[in-house]
Amino acid sequence: MTWRVMACAAGLAVLWIVAACPLAHLDHHLLTAHMVMHLLIMNAAAPLVLFGFSGLLRCRLPIAFCWLAGTLTVSLWHVPSVFALALQSHFWHQFEIASFLLAGIVFWWPVFQPALYSGWSIPVYLFLATLPCDALSAFLTFCGHVVYRPYLTANRGLFGLPPLDDQALAGALMWVTVTFAYLIPALVLTARLLASERIRDSAVGVG
Repeated sequence: MTWRVMACAAGLAVLWIVAACPLAHLDHHLLTAHMVMHLLIMNAAAPLVLFGFSGLLRCRLPIAFCWLAGTLTVSLWHVPSVFALALQSHFWHQFEIASFLLAGIVFWWPVFQPALYSGWSIPVYLFLATLPCDALSAFLTFCGHVVYRPYLTANRGLFGLPPLDDQALAGALMWVTVTFAYLIPALVLTARLLASERIRDSAVGVG
């Protein structure tokens, strides 16, 4: 119980850091800072909060719904016009943060309750979740032009980072972070599944 309380508190602390502390305003000046905000909410705050409450939750959400919730939320908020709306409006910026947190909780839900889902579905689920993020991050890294025009002037002179380099760094950061965040638990679950299959095969052989 102590670990769950600590995890939930840590998740809320991460959420405060990216949404309310003075450093949070950097996301209006650097796309890299904005990307860090997204990644911390979905891949740190959301799973930590979910872990804190996972002992109380025994609901099997449809795995396709969980995948779509995470994927569509990330994709929608990276559409240039929607992205600009969140930068220009305090309300929509807060709504964006809330939607990332909720989508992150829904996305990680099956991973924290794998016993409620069939065998290899969760490792496959996590692997497939990397694909849309990889496509988006590769586009941001290599497209060769600034996708989000507010950053053309917002970060001029800030840290000496040109907008296009800022965008490439944000894309690379997303690429690496999502790959590790999704594939490491997928590999852990795969190892457990293989181990359980070996144990079962051994028991059948003995029998």
